[in-house]
Amino acid sequence: KIHNAKNFTNALNRKRPIEAMRDDRRKSVTSTKLPKCLTTLDLTSLGVGSCGGTGMYVVSGMVAHEIAGPGVVFSFIIAGLVSLLSGMCYAEFGVRVPKTSGSAYTYSYVTIGEFTAFFIGWNLVLEYLIGTASGASAISSMIDSLSNQTIGHWMVLHIGKLPSIAGHDNPNSYPDFIALFIVLVMTAVIAAGVRNSVIFNNALNVVNILVWLFIIIAGICFADVENWRKYGGFFPHGWSGVLRGAATCFYAYIGFDIIATTGDECKEPHKSIPRAIIYSLAVCMTCYVTVSAILTLVLPYTLIHEESPLLDMFNHVGFWQAKYIISVGAFASLVVSLLGSLFPMPRVLYTMASDGLVFRFLGNVMKYTETPVIATVISGSIAAILALAVSLRDLIEMMSIGTLLAYTLVCLSVLLLRYQPVVLVDSRTNGCAVLPSVDEEHTSKIALLFCIIRLDSSIGKSVGCHNYGTINDESKSDLDDQQKILAETWRRIQLALYPPLQHIKYTLDGWMIPIRIICFLAFYLICFNVFLVFGAKHLIYKAWWAMLLLSFFIIILLVLILLVCQQPQNPTRLAYMAPCLPFLPICAIWFNTYLMLKLSAITWIRFIVWCFVGLFIYFGYGVWNS
Repeated sequence: KIHNAKNFTNALNRKRPIEAMRDDRRKSVTSTKLPKCLTTLDLTSLGVGSCGGTGMYVVSGMVAHEIAGPGVVFSFIIAGLVSLLSGMCYAEFGVRVPKTSGSAYTYSYVTIGEFTAFFIGWNLVLEYLIGTASGASAISSMIDSLSNQTIGHWMVLHIGKLPSIAGHDNPNSYPDFIALFIVLVMTAVIAAGVRNSVIFNNALNVVNILVWLFIIIAGICFADVENWRKYGGFFPHGWSGVLRGAATCFYAYIGFDIIATTGDECKEPHKSIPRAIIYSLAVCMTCYVTVSAILTLVLPYTLIHEESPLLDMFNHVGFWQAKYIISVGAFASLVVSLLGSLFPMPRVLYTMASDGLVFRFLGNVMKYTETPVIATVISGSIAAILALAVSLRDLIEMMSIGTLLAYTLVCLSVLLLRYQPVVLVDSRTNGCAVLPSVDEEHTSKIALLFCIIRLDSSIGKSVGCHNYGTINDESKSDLDDQQKILAETWRRIQLALYPPLQHIKYTLDGWMIPIRIICFLAFYLICFNVFLVFGAKHLIYKAWWAMLLLSFFIIILLVLILLVCQQPQNPTRLAYMAPCLPFLPICAIWFNTYLMLKLSAITWIRFIVWCFVGLFIYFGYGVWNS
């Protein structure tokens, strides 16, 4: 029983070798491969399109009216910076594992293990499902606004009201058949092929940028700075409202990870993916901040319409002709955002199906369209049902939590990879693995040649290389004479440069020391954020025990960060690496988990239910067919 339990635990923690993820011969359920036709501009356009719809035309008004007031400007800035931290970690993984369609799922698979990878992939599917449904609901809401709510009133009168599953009682909420139809049409567009989808996406993005320029120029003409001073000032709900707004505004940045799902279809993924992630986030942040600023300058935040704020803004100031231009831009932006949510979903399912973690028929690629048609149709149909039966407000709150979790684990994975050392084993060091110095980059290159080679022939197997992100030749079981000479040369150089007492030595399991410190740090950040969220009132009123506990948390955090900084990093150099390590990933983990804890309890309940469904699939199918 103990042996079986150990095997089962090993199955949950098994990792896919990174070389296998790069291998063009990677096995799939069909011989048809995804076409390589995307450029950096295409990927940036996909990222901007997937982020730029509901955030600018819906979320800005909702957060300003209900949560943050004019402080929504800072809510978007905070959410954008947090997304940028995660985006930099995504960019590094785009260099390390470029040839993949799995995004955060794949990144977790090569660093943490299979169970965590499935958990992340399953929640990415939830993110894309809800993003697709909410995009369609936003388009339907805009169409209803153009008809002066005639469609909505008719639906409520003849079909009935749609009950809220989160307690947001909206008498105008109804079963949205228009949203259902929109999702089905977009599913057909995605299934038609990636080339057609990208051309369609690029054309709509041009329209969206032009309309954004019109909103800024026209809005400045009606701006009134007094709207930032009256009605409670710029922060009517304080910084607490700004941070709560940031948790919701984060939804607007969800979508840049679509770029990481296109590795199998990109011409130069190791270059295009990191660049496109940074470019798209910068463009989206600029659009959101400027539009939310104009919106709160033109109208008092109490008068902003939640579902169609920009249309109502120009109607309120008497510039009703602008509604036609706004409608065109909103339609183009929301459609391209919908496409950005629906586009990566079948590709994540395709990758998971190719790995055997979900049903393998989802990985079938149609030869004519070169797309995973079955996965596209099934996921699109489920999203259409969600759009029909769930209100837009409920969808927006459901979406953020899975994405924040995925971003958190990507940042954690970057930390884990950067602190897994290059391993050299020498019988003359009594089985200790020696880490080359980061300072001597030229000697590190020699170490890379031998990171998977055993120097002691008495050792039964070679030590695995944790040198992710470089391309290694296949390891050989025996060393030829030339390799032995080079190995001996490297050993003598190392001993000459660094006396034995100055060596950083590990046992064969010793590289787990920094890994354990990092994992404990991540858990500690979660505990710290629990205290910050649920003890916020006591901190605001400066209760003595709360301030003492805060000091204790900060001191321990600084000690843990110092311990991480003292650990030797992997000396591998990539074309792009996340800067300011370990501080950038640690900050991203901190902020992501904080925003997760700011979400409502009902959102967590729905998330847990979705996770239980995923666990049933994994333990019933995935773990046995991986």
